[in-house]
Amino acid sequence: MQAAQTRWWWIRHAPVPDGGRIYGQSDLDCDCTDTAIFSVLARELPRNAVWVTSNLARTRQTAAAILAAAADGRHGDVEITAIPDLAEQHLGEWQGLERKPFYAQRRVGTHTLWFGPADERPPGGESFVDLVERVRPVIERLTREHRGRDIVAVTHGGTIKVALAVALGLDPQAALSFLIENCSLTRLDYLSPADAPGLWRVGAVNHRPWSKTIAVDPVGNRIAVDKA
Repeated sequence: MQAAQTRWWWIRHAPVPDGGRIYGQSDLDCDCTDTAIFSVLARELPRNAVWVTSNLARTRQTAAAILAAAADGRHGDVEITAIPDLAEQHLGEWQGLERKPFYAQRRVGTHTLWFGPADERPPGGESFVDLVERVRPVIERLTREHRGRDIVAVTHGGTIKVALAVALGLDPQAALSFLIENCSLTRLDYLSPADAPGLWRVGAVNHRPWSKTIAVDPVGNRIAVDKA
């Protein structure tokens, strides 16, 4: 018997004009002016999908920009469900700090690829391990509820790293090695035969289906765009 395929299409939100500061769960707007990117994403994404975002504005704005860029009503009337547990890692008292001195002090980009080790909990916030424990049950629930469907999840860099940890059975620290850029697409399929445990298949990670060279910081935030 052929296995049912539940296809996850993970997209990180558009760039956030953050003034060079760490934002984590701060509810900032994003920049959705690069309509060419959203047009490409609208073509890449499947019709008749289940759409989810986090509760933060930047994910809902990005999803709306993709749908608005779809030609000929490709995606029809989409009902988007906002799920708070898909939000980015809460970085506590680190939120609002200037990114450059924070990165320099913690040697982000040379000795670490995230704000801190996976098990470090910022004052007043949560660790990446905490994020894994928050997001994993949502992935498992939606995979069961929408078995055999396409799920478009417009979320965050940390959330998508969790999805990769779940799919690949990775230690949380290892999952922080993935680069997840703004608007990039990560494709994960769950194959679930009726008579055996399911299997995760990785179709793409940090895929950018448009032709553009960009520069990003160590955790995947866009810092410059080459328009040439």
